[in-house]
Amino acid sequence: MASRAPHADIRIGISGWRYAPWRKRFYPPGLVQRNELAFASRMLSTIEINGSFYSLQRPESYRAWHDETPDDFVFAVKGPRYITHMLQLNDVRTPLANFFASGVLALEKKLGPVLWQLPPRMRYDAERLERFLSLLPHDAKSAVALAREHDDRMTGRSLLKAPRGLRIRHAVEVRNRSFIDPAFIATLRQHGVALVVADTAGRWPLLEDLTADFVYLRLHGDEELYASGYGDAALDRWAARIDAWRRGRQVPDAKLASTTAARRGKRDVFCYFDNDVKVHAPYDAAHLAMRLGLATGLGADDQFAPEIDTTGIASAKAFWTSA
Repeated sequence: MASRAPHADIRIGISGWRYAPWRKRFYPPGLVQRNELAFASRMLSTIEINGSFYSLQRPESYRAWHDETPDDFVFAVKGPRYITHMLQLNDVRTPLANFFASGVLALEKKLGPVLWQLPPRMRYDAERLERFLSLLPHDAKSAVALAREHDDRMTGRSLLKAPRGLRIRHAVEVRNRSFIDPAFIATLRQHGVALVVADTAGRWPLLEDLTADFVYLRLHGDEELYASGYGDAALDRWAARIDAWRRGRQVPDAKLASTTAARRGKRDVFCYFDNDVKVHAPYDAAHLAMRLGLATGLGADDQFAPEIDTTGIASAKAFWTSA
């Protein structure tokens, strides 16, 4: 199981876990589908929940995901596209309330950052962004207070409680060059929201401004979006960047939208591979984790819960180490 980094918490994982091409490759032969999350969460230390992007999930789903994963596991949760893509951040107080009432708080201490991915057509609008960021809750009390404002569609399917002391972090991923603006970076820093460092094979902007006390990195493909894997040189490069960020430093060749230096300080790093089409993501995540001295689930089978059918795990691990 992945361990904590000595300087800050580093989490290397994958975006989603339910992909048919992964079966009999990442997921060993004989592993039943309902145990795929249990298996993946014992291989890597974090996973992005992306089903929440397409529709509101239910409290029972979040509770199940919480219960199926190890105690020190962390989920990132992708915010609804209804808010980011359909409404484009306009008049979203009630949709935000519905999202936080939908059960996401059932993840409890396993709730990591919430990802807000903006659509390529959406341009930077300072006032609109400020209104949205001002609505985001950053702790249990404010999240529950917002969730209580949900509308009637959530009646009978909401969760309106959260553990005391729960911290809620937010990250914004942009896909329009108009966001390459110092004012945008300043606004994110003011609200303590991370700018997602997104490698998209050159399709959308890659910015590395540090705007919060953590870094959120998404690796969508080195040369082909969602498809190509990361070779040794690319993984070495990202490992060096992660190591610098966790120590509170910026890399000298960072791609920046602002010339104002970030506040120094150690930063947690959350990294998710989204190059899932050709089954690169879990292997790239494991190889990057090992470069950073993080343990993966390639070790003893005895870390698996007894109810997991481990048939074929040895052969899967052998494939992993050679992939």
